[in-house]
Amino acid sequence: MDLPFIVATLTRRGLLTPGRPIRVASQLNALRRWGWSLAGELRQAAARDPGRTAVVDEDGATLTYQELLDRSERLARSLRAGLGVQSGDRIGLLCRNHHGLIEAIVAAMLLGADAVLVNTGLSAAQLATVAQEQQLRVLAHDAEFAERVLALPPEVHRVDERGHEELIAGALPGDQLQPPDRDGRTIVLTSGTTGAPKGARRPTPHGFGPLVSIIDRIPLHARDTVLIAAPIFHTWGYAALQVAFALRATVVLHRRFDPAATLAALTAHSCDAMFAVPVMLQRLMEVPPPDARPPLKVVAVSGSALPGGLATAFMDRFGDVLYNLYGSTEVSWASIAGPADLRAAPTTAGRPPHGTRLEILDAADRPVPAGQVGRIFVGNEMLFEGYTSGTTRESHDGLLDTGDLGRVDADGRLFVDGRADDMIVSGGENVFPSEVEDLIARLPQVREVAVIGVPDPEYGQRLAAFLALHPGEQLDPEAVREYVRHYLARFSVPRDVVFVKYLPRNATGKVLGRELRRYYG
Repeated sequence: MDLPFIVATLTRRGLLTPGRPIRVASQLNALRRWGWSLAGELRQAAARDPGRTAVVDEDGATLTYQELLDRSERLARSLRAGLGVQSGDRIGLLCRNHHGLIEAIVAAMLLGADAVLVNTGLSAAQLATVAQEQQLRVLAHDAEFAERVLALPPEVHRVDERGHEELIAGALPGDQLQPPDRDGRTIVLTSGTTGAPKGARRPTPHGFGPLVSIIDRIPLHARDTVLIAAPIFHTWGYAALQVAFALRATVVLHRRFDPAATLAALTAHSCDAMFAVPVMLQRLMEVPPPDARPPLKVVAVSGSALPGGLATAFMDRFGDVLYNLYGSTEVSWASIAGPADLRAAPTTAGRPPHGTRLEILDAADRPVPAGQVGRIFVGNEMLFEGYTSGTTRESHDGLLDTGDLGRVDADGRLFVDGRADDMIVSGGENVFPSEVEDLIARLPQVREVAVIGVPDPEYGQRLAAFLALHPGEQLDPEAVREYVRHYLARFSVPRDVVFVKYLPRNATGKVLGRELRRYYG
């Protein structure tokens, strides 16, 4: 990425404003010595703005950047002295969004250990498998998961929230921590919507490039106040934390997402920005609108597709503040859609940011014309380093396969049609469930919808639509089919229309297709 673009973007976002020379020097020295990991970002923020509030928890706990760094360093020293954690070890983190999770991630990186971010929705059996596959030395967990961790192998040290505080309080004084001989990695577990979660090794940024790619297109500024509603164990929530620390922002956290409490917090803390997943926006739209619009300038979402009509409805209520980032654990980001894109084409994933390459390729790895569907390949500075199992994803000319199918229109906007393995062939015709989902979601009676492919003895596969309606609403299955038939081809009409109370989702809001397929044995 070219230096003039980096400097111009950092200046525009307030990161190059003058400061006290000694603090600016300490800030730059922290980045030089500790790099751009979360530990390095926290150190540079504490060096430049030690007294600025770093984290506000929903229980009222408030920590400055210096306090957060001090607690993280004490925890790191205790993990090393008391539990023998060394560079290269792995620490599992089964936590919701609160300052203790941040301290544990930073402590791991201060020691050169890998932080394994564990999905809070995993069962006890899945958790035991993850602990074994990832060779965890320690698992830090919230008290609410105490029963779930009982099945862990005895060699895994378990640290609950009380133990976390005891480790910090009991840290022995010692020399300042030195940069480890290896960078601690962040290992994110894939969502596991279609099978067992896999550990994906996330790279450490090597400069300002990744940050600049994001804040050039999403107008976040130094010292903003940011509510992170997306789970931090998810790639998007973790990215939000990285960006916030780089900006020396104040981070507001709630352990669980509650739409009414979130709206209240946005106003109470005068939040400039919120990071969320799309289903959270749906829930926010279901509660009565506040008397005064929250002072948001940015609502950044990622993690799943925006359902039909949600983007414009949300902006009609909260202003043109919505930014939709399309990416994955493996490729980080691929494209970003801003308010103008979403007004013009509400289902678009936007355009690649600066420094990102995106190509739509056919089965023979040849670029396809505009408007034609193909496989989405992406290249940027933050492609993952492979799965912890030793496998990786298909690549072509430095670009990584996202596993999704999509197309680019004549204006250069990307549209994602869905996972390649979600596309079905019904009676010889290719059908994308996402197109049908988007259409059905526009029905005013529908709260949420998922469309999947199921086996069919005559056509090979057929579509099944699962609908959860708003309270008090009713729909007839044939009316749904007739509605789809009016707008789409006959092979896109779901032959099965199933009404459910709610859709099964994982902790990041993605619908669990495997749970829906159980209706068919």
